[in-house]
Amino acid sequence: MTARINRLATAVPDCDFEKDYRQWALRQLEGRREARLYARMAERSGIDHRWSILSEEDAKLDEGTGFYSAEAPSTAQRMTIYAEEAPTLAMAAIAKLGDIGKITHLVVASCTGFVAPGIDQILARRLGLADDVERVLVGFMGCYAAVTALRTARHIVRSESGARVLVVTVELSTLHHQQTVDIEPLLAGAQFGDGAAAAIISGSGEGLAIEAGIAAALEESDELITWQIGNTGFEMRLSGEVPTRIRSALKREDVRERVIGDGVKPVAYAVHAGGRSILDAVADGLDLDDDALDHSRGVLRDFGNMSSSTLMFVLERTYRDRPESGVALAFGPGLAMEGFRFAWRDA
Repeated sequence: MTARINRLATAVPDCDFEKDYRQWALRQLEGRREARLYARMAERSGIDHRWSILSEEDAKLDEGTGFYSAEAPSTAQRMTIYAEEAPTLAMAAIAKLGDIGKITHLVVASCTGFVAPGIDQILARRLGLADDVERVLVGFMGCYAAVTALRTARHIVRSESGARVLVVTVELSTLHHQQTVDIEPLLAGAQFGDGAAAAIISGSGEGLAIEAGIAAALEESDELITWQIGNTGFEMRLSGEVPTRIRSALKREDVRERVIGDGVKPVAYAVHAGGRSILDAVADGLDLDDDALDHSRGVLRDFGNMSSSTLMFVLERTYRDRPESGVALAFGPGLAMEGFRFAWRDA
């Protein structure tokens, strides 16, 4: 039984806050030597747009009247918004799938909030799914959580021939801006936006077949990407060493073999758009052609990094090409690389 992604759909909110964030970050650094560095890196980020579930007024970080006003919102305040807005954005992505048919399993990935009953139960009820639908919630794994969700769906389909799995990712990263004058968290915050995606996985019909999984945890890299719960939201540390470590790992023969195999190079590469420097590192580490990561760069340009949803956006664009073969890769806390091989299958 070969599990395949039959359909994919994505959704983002209405508020484009990219320009506001850049202006705010530069004001935070005003009079400091890091301001010039930030401006240069923002221009080279490859990001034109990022979207937030907050209103235009609330998304502004220092106007004094919105969500990010004089006092930093507490984690509880941020989670209240997550509980309301995350299911809504997820439902917007699911609606774009059209008729989802009889769903037997639901797998949800979300790393930017917590609520109980979980997002999985909320979505199941809003969709009117049967009360015996089996559910899995993948939480707090970071940017590679979509890989875990899709591989989980694959295992379900391979073990139950009639399974029809709905996979959903939803991330509200813009609930976690931190008001700071340190350039490292400001640059980390300059990457992330909100987004949701949904997919149908089954053992029949045309689509992208999910094949062998890929995993690699890089040694002595635990502190390079961290995601901790603080009193004022989730606090991320994203070290500038990450691209270098990824590039070095992908140049190792054993890791390259895991990704590419020992035969013909894959036709397509669906790589998590974690940032321009990360995509550059992957391209260099795997010796890819200049246009190999065009879909990833396009997602980065149009939406920024949406944590676990980002790879789903890249896969949506890849799906349209019906590639003969390919590799999906994502990177996250650990520092770890997770992925899988894929190939187009006709019905």
